[in-house]
Amino acid sequence: MSDLNGPQTLYYRHGRFRVAGGVLPDAITAFQTYGDPKNPCIVFPTCYGGKLDSQTYLVGKAKVLNTNKFYVVTLALFSNGESSSPSNTPAPHNGPYFPAVSYEDNMHVFFQTCSDVIRAQHAVLTKALGVQKVFCVVGFSMGGQQAYYWPVVFPEFVERLFICICGSARTSPHNKWREVSDRQYAFLEGPKAALTASKDFEDGHYKTPPQRGIRAFGRAYSAWAYGQTWFRNHQYLHYGLYPDLDSFLREEWEAGFLNSWDANDLLTLLHTWQTGDVSRVRDGGDYEKCLKSIKAKGLIMPSKTDLYFPPEDSEIEVSFMTNDSRLVIIDSVWGHMAGGGSNEKDTEFMEAEIRKFLEQ
Repeated sequence: MSDLNGPQTLYYRHGRFRVAGGVLPDAITAFQTYGDPKNPCIVFPTCYGGKLDSQTYLVGKAKVLNTNKFYVVTLALFSNGESSSPSNTPAPHNGPYFPAVSYEDNMHVFFQTCSDVIRAQHAVLTKALGVQKVFCVVGFSMGGQQAYYWPVVFPEFVERLFICICGSARTSPHNKWREVSDRQYAFLEGPKAALTASKDFEDGHYKTPPQRGIRAFGRAYSAWAYGQTWFRNHQYLHYGLYPDLDSFLREEWEAGFLNSWDANDLLTLLHTWQTGDVSRVRDGGDYEKCLKSIKAKGLIMPSKTDLYFPPEDSEIEVSFMTNDSRLVIIDSVWGHMAGGGSNEKDTEFMEAEIRKFLEQ
């Protein structure tokens, strides 16, 4: 048991572990727990760019994931630098030799559709923590995509609810890539190309952090993170904290990735995001059939101005579900960042909607 004053990071060792792109001789999942394990369990996995300590914007005694009422388990994705990642795995699977990882791998279960892949987070809950039922899965961005996977993969284990904030059940072609004249353009391929094309990346074999590539990655990524109105209103100045846009980009986006992230970790985690699709798990790619089969009730919360998980995609997903799932749009100019605790107004709105959903 732990609290917000000093949650201990714990590590579950899976041993030899098959993943989508090969095998890890000694795979590890990092996690933290909050509250009393006798209370209903809420699972809160990390997002892209998220570490375990970034989850606390919704977790606490006075927050919607109330640690007096719930047992909250936060789980670090493979390749986030805390769980097994290119940056912390010894040779021969270090750096660019780290195998590709899927969402299914992170979840630890055996499927006929992916017969060699063993998943991880389910093992942490059942083997390390003795959790027999999950009351709700909550996630933002890549965490929201994982929230969709749980009721598909474990319809009896996820007791009632799941919450997807600024995420999707399948990574869209626009989010992932599109082809124009035999070349690929779109959101995730842009930052990826900025990083891999830099002269200091060295095809992933860099000896020191590839600063040029990571800085370019951060700048390419930043343009997609907020709505156009957010930029038009000069909200990047943060009420005088930054004198101009360039200072904001350098101190927030360049520094954020330079100080906390390894380049190969960023790319491997990005690949997991690109290949997200819950219908690959059980229904042979039949997306509509897969969503119709979900038993748990969902709260789907896109941001009105999200440029890569737009609300239109969420509207389609909810229309396929037959379990009284709810669509609640975050009316915000903060784009994708509206769902990640970026500002007090949007976070208060999310907390109010989540609280109602959990108490129904």
